[in-house]
Amino acid sequence: MCGLASERYGTATDSAGASGAIVSTMPQLEANGIRIEYDVRGEGPPILFVMGLAGQLTDWPDEVMDLFVDRGYQTIRFDNRDIGLSSRDSWKPPGRMQLAKSFLTRRPVKGCGYTIPDMAADAAGLLDGLGIESAHVVGVSMGGMIVQEMAINHPEKVRSMCSIMSNTGDRKNGGIAAGLLGKLARNGEPTAETAVDDVVELFRLISGPHFDPVAYRSVAEQSVARSFDRAGVSRQTAAIAGSRDRTELLGSVTAPTLVIHGLVDPLVKPSGGIATVKAIPGARLLMFPDMGHDLPAPRIAEIRDAVIANFARA
Repeated sequence: MCGLASERYGTATDSAGASGAIVSTMPQLEANGIRIEYDVRGEGPPILFVMGLAGQLTDWPDEVMDLFVDRGYQTIRFDNRDIGLSSRDSWKPPGRMQLAKSFLTRRPVKGCGYTIPDMAADAAGLLDGLGIESAHVVGVSMGGMIVQEMAINHPEKVRSMCSIMSNTGDRKNGGIAAGLLGKLARNGEPTAETAVDDVVELFRLISGPHFDPVAYRSVAEQSVARSFDRAGVSRQTAAIAGSRDRTELLGSVTAPTLVIHGLVDPLVKPSGGIATVKAIPGARLLMFPDMGHDLPAPRIAEIRDAVIANFARA
């Protein structure tokens, strides 16, 4: 459920202002009552890319966007609320142990200021603000949950859907491996000084065999320099833990759907992808034996081709 960047991306598009604070040089718009930072590339049928927990729009690498632009598509990526340079909420999230207990007991947390359907409304609002009637939607992890809710609540906005390394929210499938949950619960709270090391270690734990910690460190450094806000990540985590089971609702989805999952994913176990494809009529499943909770570089072109093939079903 974390932001993904298994390949290097290009030069950051944000720059430091006179005070040293990060200043956005990307466009922003107001949608669903919040300010959303976004980036658009290319021309052609639009694709909305939705990132996962703690992931910023820059965690969709430029090179991956270019793979779709080169095929004649327009790519749209954005910062979800509470991350990157989009709006921050202010409600106090549950503590780490409370969240861990929620995932272990499979019981939703209460008192969340927003949940996944609200984040789906953000994404639909972004498309409205850009004057886009509908788009192909691609989401990873929490982003997969968001695009599922888009297909449920905003079906007119979704031409096709690709849900990657995600689940239906049924709390029976696609959970965290027990060993990984224990490690995550024992970790201390990251600080701005330790954030890069913490992110690299996290991805070492959740990624597949192609993960390169040396290459990823530069990605993590740029991401932390762009934005670091642990409270926002905690609120996003609570939004996941407090959201509904989508299984029955997904039975009404008519958008052509592709589900992609890694067979060695410890953060959202493969059963999450299997449950998702079973819940959505006509959905197709693609699983990789060398993919964890990441987008492995050797599989990127294959994933791109499968996603575009699903577009053709719309």
